[in-house]
Amino acid sequence: MSYKKLIPIIYLKNEKAYTSAECRVPIDARYSPVEVASKFSENGADELIVIDLSYDDESHDKAIGILREISKLIDIPMYASGNIRRVEDVKKYLYAGVSTVLLEDAKESNLLMMKEVKDRFGNDKLGLWYTGADADAIDMAKDNELSCIFVSDTDKDKADTAKSSGIPAIVELASSNDGTDIIKELSQPEVAGVSGSVISSVDFSFMEAKQAIKEAGIVMNTFESSIPFAQFKLNEQGLIPVVVQDYKTDEVLMVAYMNEESYNATLATGKMTYFSRSRQQLWVKGETSGHYQYVRSIEIDCDNDTLLAKVKQIGAACHTGNRSCFYRNLVSTEYTQVNPLKVFNDVMAVIEDRKANPKEGSYTNYLFDKGIDKILKKVGEEATEIVIAAKNPDPEESKYEIADFLYHVMVLMSLKGLTWEDIVKELANR
Repeated sequence: MSYKKLIPIIYLKNEKAYTSAECRVPIDARYSPVEVASKFSENGADELIVIDLSYDDESHDKAIGILREISKLIDIPMYASGNIRRVEDVKKYLYAGVSTVLLEDAKESNLLMMKEVKDRFGNDKLGLWYTGADADAIDMAKDNELSCIFVSDTDKDKADTAKSSGIPAIVELASSNDGTDIIKELSQPEVAGVSGSVISSVDFSFMEAKQAIKEAGIVMNTFESSIPFAQFKLNEQGLIPVVVQDYKTDEVLMVAYMNEESYNATLATGKMTYFSRSRQQLWVKGETSGHYQYVRSIEIDCDNDTLLAKVKQIGAACHTGNRSCFYRNLVSTEYTQVNPLKVFNDVMAVIEDRKANPKEGSYTNYLFDKGIDKILKKVGEEATEIVIAAKNPDPEESKYEIADFLYHVMVLMSLKGLTWEDIVKELANR
């Protein structure tokens, strides 16, 4: 089902996050742009817009680096625009993790390259930043079937022109507007989302705002339970246990309990809220420590008597300061780890340790000492070995060569500062 979106915006200049293109007022001087973006994502924003106001190659490269860091931390799509002068700049944004690049109608070069970048990257990767500077920009966007139009000028005539284009419009609202204006804009069928400083605060609760907008009859992306709480099987205290996992690693973090009130609060806010059996009251995880748990999914078991919550954990889950409450082993046996990502991360951890703490006789350290050319030579050699092995009907030889290739690629990844999370996220985006 299609839903309307709340999309905060960051105007990025000199490694700071501002509320507008004038760059007079920071969004929050306490936080870096990466931290601001992360808070938007954690608080339930649907997407994010970043306007890169860099002014030379050095500041542009720094902005690209910030976009890359933002992409690693947030779980929502990101739009970017601003310093686009050539096709290569579009590629830089996309390679930094941007989902959609907004070409600016105020820059003739952006309009001239529209078809070229659409043919190269796909129309789903492109949108238009519309200020009304070029009357033909809307028609060009329609001809190239761009995915969206971001209307940054609140002038009614220009906004109406963009909305009538048939392309989903994202409308920027100033901070002087209130919730009524947000609902008014989102109620229009041609408006896909609202952005602007009115919702671009680190303390803005997107989940609660979306619940309020939903009450006005507008479809929003909120948590709705597929099974009513009344059908849950509770214990004698009227509670249901909740097993909590990290949503990326599946690490079990803790076990707590919910009643109906805490369950409903969790769905409304997107923050894990439990019922304390000792204090006999609701408690939001992280309210005092700052170690919040942001909901990514909640599942129920076959008997309807246990919940499994997958969360984004901030800091430690355990009151002892440990990442997980399950940090003390009672019994164990030796076994071969076969979880692919766990194996990759474990091997990468060994490689990183060798880089930080060289060990005499280590082949990994030999490669690091020889440098990039030697590592690239080995990657090329191992790739050739895979091709040769693949001609052999026996798959075992291919298995060995692929393992050798992946090891050398991981050494290269370490040298370039890449992680498996970076690679997996890139694959997922494709």
